[in-house]
Amino acid sequence: MLDSGLGELQAALAARRVSSVELTQLYLGRIRDLNGPLNAFITVDEKTSLEQARRADERRARGAVGPLTGIPVAHKDIFCTRQLRTTCGSKMLEHYTSPYDAHVVEQFERAGAVQLGKTNMDEFAMGSSNETSYFGPVRNPWDRNRVPGGSSGGSAVAVAARMAPVATGTDTGGSIRQPAALTGVCGLKPTYGLVSRYGMVAFASSLDQGGPMARSAADLALLLNVMAGHDARDSTSLPRAKEDYTRGLALPLNGLRIGLPREYFGEGVEPGVRDCVRAALGWFEKQGARTVPVELPNAALAVPVYYVLAPAEASSNLSRFDGVRYGHRAKEFADLADMYCRTRAEGFGAEVKRRILVGTYVLSHGYYDAYYLKAQKVRRLIARDFAAAFAQCDLIMGPTTPGTAFALGAKMDDPVQMYLNDIFTIPAPLAGLPALSVPCGFDAQGLPVGLQMMGNHFAEAMLLGAAHQYQRATDWHQRVPKEAPL
Repeated sequence: MLDSGLGELQAALAARRVSSVELTQLYLGRIRDLNGPLNAFITVDEKTSLEQARRADERRARGAVGPLTGIPVAHKDIFCTRQLRTTCGSKMLEHYTSPYDAHVVEQFERAGAVQLGKTNMDEFAMGSSNETSYFGPVRNPWDRNRVPGGSSGGSAVAVAARMAPVATGTDTGGSIRQPAALTGVCGLKPTYGLVSRYGMVAFASSLDQGGPMARSAADLALLLNVMAGHDARDSTSLPRAKEDYTRGLALPLNGLRIGLPREYFGEGVEPGVRDCVRAALGWFEKQGARTVPVELPNAALAVPVYYVLAPAEASSNLSRFDGVRYGHRAKEFADLADMYCRTRAEGFGAEVKRRILVGTYVLSHGYYDAYYLKAQKVRRLIARDFAAAFAQCDLIMGPTTPGTAFALGAKMDDPVQMYLNDIFTIPAPLAGLPALSVPCGFDAQGLPVGLQMMGNHFAEAMLLGAAHQYQRATDWHQRVPKEAPL
């Protein structure tokens, strides 16, 4: 059961070969065995999970079955939940429990899913390695001395190590796709506005997007069916009709035009990554797909643009954490201003403070035009580059990351090198485009490599179809991490 996909689990539940309670107990046992060394979960409440599973079994017995009735799901600890604390991986929210559920959590509850727990993450989703969490780093199940990628590293590891069949994540600059690539699972960042951000603690509001993480593209499609949809409580939520994302899984590859950006295959890409991606592209060509060279001339500017815009929005969003209304408050202070200063100094970690300082600087008088406004103009140029590229191709493919998982602590003292790990994932959020990562092989050290696919706005069905066809012919996504054997 631990190695089963969503379709297999749904069939087993429907045929009464297993109950939701038994299935939930199986995954909870796996969490007890592996969470100590991997640190993928921050909060697990077995009593609550088993009660939800019991109610799911009762609904199934009555014939009241939803699309995910009885299926255990792990949520990234950035989604607000009434029954479990929401920490965002930060001391600032260490003891915070929300009075309401995020829209995504509500959608899974309506679909009948069971909450397994809340997964570890970089503090306030700020990080590329899952080492900035107040609750300690998450470890990669392929090599526990390496990072799993961030910020959704806990969700990625939970799925990779079979501690959960599926999980939710969020992607601001690559925080779903990058950890998916480094841990050998699948992750999808939908078109901006397709999934409601209501109840998802904000980092950079014009970039943040929730999305699914699973072992296969077929499972991602089932999850996106649940997650996507208009929500009037989120002003950025798009009023589009519901769509069945499984409809595109039979996508014919013959004649598919795959764009290959010259900028994604240059220096800096490790040989093992390049070889695996080239092999995957060769497979698509054998199926009748046609590769087309495309150019993204402003792609090199994506990282500096992102690290102006995202910190600027973060400095504004995180101003609400002041020790007055909720969250951590300093125990000793002289006056109100001192309470603000001490609370934020104690509550935020080094990476969050760095981004707040950068963001406040670029928004300050005299620097707004020079940095923030100019970054917004370049962001528009990046979006135009993609629009021109998609006039020549259907999908764009390339490596998800320039390298495989690196050692814990290897880049913590060099923020710029850490930021460059997102060089291929940042452009899609800047343009509001959908993108996913699927496993496409292993390097010489036995570490997973991710293939990134990007599509035009609302091309999720096509992306999932291309990925599914690839996974029908390969088994990279079915490999079990050596340090989390079944």
